[in-house]
Amino acid sequence: MDEEKKNNEAEGRKLMENALKSVHEVKVGDVVTGEVLAIDEEKQLVVGIENTGVEGVVPFKELTADRNADINDLAKVGDKLQLVVLSTIGKDKENGSYLLSKRRLEERKIWDQIEEEYKAGHTVKGKVTNNVKGGLVVDVDGVRGFIPASMVEDRYVEDLSQYKGQELELAVVEIEPSENRLILSHRAVVAKEKEAEKKALYEKLQPGDIVEGKVARLTNFGAFVDLGGTDGLVHVSEISYDHVDKPSDVLKTGQEVKVKVLNVDPDRDRISLSIKATLPQPWDNIEEKAPVGAILEGKVKRLVTFGAFVEVFPGVEGLVHISQISHEHIASPGEVLQEGQDIKVKVLSVDPQQHRLALSIKALTENPHAGEEEEEGRSEGGNRSYRRSSERSGGRSERQPRRNDRGGNRGGSSFQSRPAANRGGSSNAKVSAPGEEEEDTGFSLGDLIGGALDQFKSDKQDDDSQDDNK
Repeated sequence: MDEEKKNNEAEGRKLMENALKSVHEVKVGDVVTGEVLAIDEEKQLVVGIENTGVEGVVPFKELTADRNADINDLAKVGDKLQLVVLSTIGKDKENGSYLLSKRRLEERKIWDQIEEEYKAGHTVKGKVTNNVKGGLVVDVDGVRGFIPASMVEDRYVEDLSQYKGQELELAVVEIEPSENRLILSHRAVVAKEKEAEKKALYEKLQPGDIVEGKVARLTNFGAFVDLGGTDGLVHVSEISYDHVDKPSDVLKTGQEVKVKVLNVDPDRDRISLSIKATLPQPWDNIEEKAPVGAILEGKVKRLVTFGAFVEVFPGVEGLVHISQISHEHIASPGEVLQEGQDIKVKVLSVDPQQHRLALSIKALTENPHAGEEEEEGRSEGGNRSYRRSSERSGGRSERQPRRNDRGGNRGGSSFQSRPAANRGGSSNAKVSAPGEEEEDTGFSLGDLIGGALDQFKSDKQDDDSQDDNK
């Protein structure tokens, strides 16, 4: 019996020694395993720290960051949790000797993961939880991060509240786990994406392509259109066939537009675009819009020595020759017309292929000298008969210049008495005033000298007919 008793005591001492050896000292910062023993009235877990023989508590806020969560959904009696020791608790506390946290341990793991992604040059994803003065607050798998306002986009953003609730891809700018400091950037991700999109766009975009885009911003000289990777410029002259003073008069930021690619220059990072090139051509169906005899409203765009160019449709200008401006003799169109003046004109002829439109102002007004000209016509007819009779009788007298009451020569002489600037030229006549550059009018000689040539031919035919009857 005595020997058996001694053996039992020895075995007990050995078990005690082994138990004491298995008890580890608990230190702040240690990661321990805790078994849930109870959930108290203050919504905190009472746990036994494995291999220590001591207990600790896990407050609700150290269990989760979600204040609306149900603690009974997060843990149950008997569950074993990985916890980190935050601090010791006074010995007078009933529910344990150590303050433990599950949330902080998870955050520590996340911090380590974020730091690894940062060192590898990778991005992370975060959900915007709030917008504050100066930037956005985001949650990255439970870790609080901050995006300064200047790092939200590659442009100025006036209203940051629009990002609340969005999940963004972010680049890590600065990380310091010991200070819970995590600075992130969405702008860096956007810039990288746009650079890749720009490269792909320059590779596939060709002059002549018609694509869709969105007006990104407006300036005094044009509109920048986002093509989905980079911006192209629509110069103010390429917005419309009609005159545009300011792009903002006809376009709005964010407006969807169709554009034609005019030029692509990757070296200078420039893309030239046109909106008006996608619109119907101004001269299309011009014979239907402006048939001969039609009366149209127009605006005087330019005054030149031989007439006035009048815009009757956006991008469509016609010429009112100086002889078609007034029934009265005028030395220059500026005597009766002004640039910008609204007038009515009558269509005399249409040439769709050559983009020519001959117009008249005087055709819409009554000729105050109609009666006088009829009388002069009869008188001159008699004079011609007299002169021809004199020649047949052997007279040597030459024909004398015929002048009307207003001092102007008629027939062929009227063309010669007209100032040189008012005469036509070849089929591509160029007429300029002193000091002005010559301008290709696109009108023929007959277009520019009006009815003078026809009158000259008519008089000559009369003369020839009389001679044939001699």
